[in-house]
Amino acid sequence: MSRSEAIEAFSHVNPNKHFNVDTLRESARRRLPSAIFDFLEGGADDECTLRRNTSAFDEYELVPHRLDNGGDVDTRTTLLNVDLAWPVILSPTGMSKLFHRQGELAVARAAADSGTLYTLSAMGTESIENIANATNGPKMFQVYIFRDRGLTKELVERCRQSQYDALCLTIDTPIAGNRERDKASGMTMPPRFTWRSLASFISRPSWTIDALCRSKALDLANIAHRATSLRSNTISVMQYVNSQFDSSLAWKDVEWLRQLWDGPLVLKGVLSIDEAQKAASVGASAIMVSNHGGRQLDGLPASIDRVGEIASAVGDKVEIIVDGGIRRGTHILKALALGARACSIGRPYLYGLAAGGQRGVQLALSHLRAELERNMILLGAPNLSLLSSRYVRRRETSA
Repeated sequence: MSRSEAIEAFSHVNPNKHFNVDTLRESARRRLPSAIFDFLEGGADDECTLRRNTSAFDEYELVPHRLDNGGDVDTRTTLLNVDLAWPVILSPTGMSKLFHRQGELAVARAAADSGTLYTLSAMGTESIENIANATNGPKMFQVYIFRDRGLTKELVERCRQSQYDALCLTIDTPIAGNRERDKASGMTMPPRFTWRSLASFISRPSWTIDALCRSKALDLANIAHRATSLRSNTISVMQYVNSQFDSSLAWKDVEWLRQLWDGPLVLKGVLSIDEAQKAASVGASAIMVSNHGGRQLDGLPASIDRVGEIASAVGDKVEIIVDGGIRRGTHILKALALGARACSIGRPYLYGLAAGGQRGVQLALSHLRAELERNMILLGAPNLSLLSSRYVRRRETSA
């Protein structure tokens, strides 16, 4: 058996044993060293926002209208001027090859197979060009406005040359959040692994073999060249990247980016009505209602709790994407009924990637889509265009 075949045997995902996102999460937990799993799973400070992101969906109840509408299920939608087979897109996640050697290429291909949009992170381990060459599916690139505006300009131009469909500007990372799981495990830059962390690497042969078979070392594929060309060899790529985050980011910088890029533009990290309205006024095509998966500022509201108010305030001025906490098809339905155009997922597809590469990502997406279609029928809304606030309500609580 070749090394590649051995990896596939280790990481094979059985559809009969993986019947929802949570079962893929458990397989990912068993396969990944504890430091890597905590890097995937963890949040900031006490992780209150992280936990709330999913549990908040329980505060909303679906209200069926079963006899009002008939017909076949239709999950098709349009987002950012792109036709999608269903209203879930894949959000940007950095360093995907940490979880499986197939990395971003596996995720992008699975997204294309599912008929939806993939977002490549600026902190990705695959280049803008490689992703563009690997799939004809719709693609978005997540960008930061770095201190070196020349770097941002370069990335935007590369996206234009590679015919990306949209840009996504993340606005909630002026500095990195306080992720204490990573400090405890030593998953820092540079790494300072504990003996316990090192032991977990040894006890996870599937991941270890996978890591050893990577064709090259992990690197930030779209940024590393700037670190080596603009800085001395004594500075690491991550040190260079950390020096480039700009805490003075302001609306004038968003307007500057809007002038550079004439295609669809998404602002990721919006949680207030004021920011949503301002985003519309500066020419954003969509906003991503997001708290960065609970990984930045703890104590923020769950994304789902902000959707209704924001949707009422902005109307159809911008498209709304809900990002964070989605684990079930019912979560997608609730977000859409509250006014979202689409939802965005990160950890769910990473669980699939970690569990079984591209096949694992495909399985995660197929489960969510099947749940969505089934629940649309049960709700009495077989077409997405029918969904509105009449299909959802806030759960009543006793005094």
